[in-house]
Amino acid sequence: ENKKRTPASTMLRTVLLAAAVASASAFSVAPMGPAALAKPSSAMRLQPTVRAARKASFAPRMAADGFVPDMGRRNLMNALLAGSIAGPLLVLPAVLISFLIPAKAGGGGGGLVAKDALGNDVKVDKWLETHPAGARALVQGLKGDATYLITSEEGKLENFAVNAVCTHLGCVVPWNKAANKFMCPCHGSQYDKNGKVVRGPAPLSLALAKRGDQDGTVVLSFWGDKDFRDGSDPWWKK
Repeated sequence: ENKKRTPASTMLRTVLLAAAVASASAFSVAPMGPAALAKPSSAMRLQPTVRAARKASFAPRMAADGFVPDMGRRNLMNALLAGSIAGPLLVLPAVLISFLIPAKAGGGGGGLVAKDALGNDVKVDKWLETHPAGARALVQGLKGDATYLITSEEGKLENFAVNAVCTHLGCVVPWNKAANKFMCPCHGSQYDKNGKVVRGPAPLSLALAKRGDQDGTVVLSFWGDKDFRDGSDPWWKK
């Protein structure tokens, strides 16, 4: 059975329909032309997050004139680093040179103080107490070379000393008391009791040095006179 529609129900239906139409128009998408695509609206722009904005505010910025904050500190640290590396490199050569160059004795003689095996100055009296007549023993001589001090048959130090470096290939030549010679173990060269070559392959005699004393200390200096062993000019250089 059909019910009759009342004016109230008809009015309610009309209101609901108008509300639906209004909602649909509100959510409708407007067409986008070329102009709309070319220029994005402010609503479509991405906004930075709070954390990103905070980091950007604390990041160092370079001004238009090229100044960077804290550049002075960076330069100071670079200078300190360079100094810490360059300092030892500059000092090391001087230390090595001073270590390798033997110390010279003072005074007008310009000689070199002889050193024993322990690096102590060689005193004439103490040396003769332990090195009797005929002894030949090594000290540190000119240019740091091993050098023989010779005790004469009268129990005194000779006024010359003999360089122990072989003139063949530079070996240190030991004294052979039984043979009364300096005999090189490397290639068989031999020298007499004063260092004159008597057997090859060494081409030259052992170098000489003058032996003196200064306040009781043995001092060695360059021998520039004729070689008393054979009358020749010295082949060694000052």
